[in-house]
Amino acid sequence: MQNILFNQFVPLFALVFTISWMLTPTWIKIARRAELSGRDIHKTSDKKVAEMGGIVVIFGFIVGVMGYIGMRVFLFNAQTNVLEILAILSAILISSVIGILDDVLGWKIGLKQWQKPILTSLVALPIMAINGGVNSMSIPFVGMVDFGMLYPLIFIPVAIIIASNAFNMLAGFNGLEAGMGVIIIGALSYLSYVGGEQYLAVIGLVMVFALLGFLMFNKYPAKVFGGDTLTYSVGAFCAILAILGNQERALVILFIPYAAQFFLKLRGRFKKESFAKLKNDGTLEPRYDKFYGLENLMVYVLSKLGFRVSERKTVYGLYLVQIIFVIIVLVI
Repeated sequence: MQNILFNQFVPLFALVFTISWMLTPTWIKIARRAELSGRDIHKTSDKKVAEMGGIVVIFGFIVGVMGYIGMRVFLFNAQTNVLEILAILSAILISSVIGILDDVLGWKIGLKQWQKPILTSLVALPIMAINGGVNSMSIPFVGMVDFGMLYPLIFIPVAIIIASNAFNMLAGFNGLEAGMGVIIIGALSYLSYVGGEQYLAVIGLVMVFALLGFLMFNKYPAKVFGGDTLTYSVGAFCAILAILGNQERALVILFIPYAAQFFLKLRGRFKKESFAKLKNDGTLEPRYDKFYGLENLMVYVLSKLGFRVSERKTVYGLYLVQIIFVIIVLVI
């Protein structure tokens, strides 16, 4: 029965993809007219690329979620989990507003490092308000531990703050953020489905298809960037899916690349750029003698393997790393 009901939402996924795919070119034109554009660092051309494309993804997500609620209520007469769904929607809207603020200020001015955790803590409020997730958690070598009120008051905001800011760190290459989001959210959606949380699986796939429609224009060579509007929202969404689906351990494993990125950025006191150095022939090489980001580390590894390193290959390499951690999660 669950499979039959799940299949009923395939047209919804197609609608969300179509909305994102069709509206992105329109946003590109609007962004260029509004001078919301920036230089693509890894290109020899100085042609500007539209920014803040995450707005389209969020719009597609909102339409998809509201459509999902409507189908559940009017077609299936099911009103369970509506509170959780609206809390998710509220959290994503808050994260997108924070991302828009950061994008408008610009990446050189932007929000200060200490301001970002404070602002992204607001994203956790809707999930905290509904006491989302399960307060009990299995800890290795300890067993089941009931965290009580510490879970909504401490764990939820910390998880969302870390995930949203961490996802924002591994960015800047064509198609990287959207593609990584598809991989991670796709995995968490599958885990939610097999765990019996169908509503989370559907909402997760709504975000996946919104990202896929956008990725058609964000992949190499990018015509639009997602910006912080995208990264904050997708990162927070990953944490929310894991919290409500009781998949916290899976989230920790899936975010290992982002933990590595954090420590590499910390090594450079968050002042070193993750962009690679563009050579005259259009290929890439590490920007620094030391590594201050996974992107530059991947460029170095690919060059040592004998590849003619391009931006596309670097992104695919990072995709592969993320897929390895997805496989680890599914196996264990």
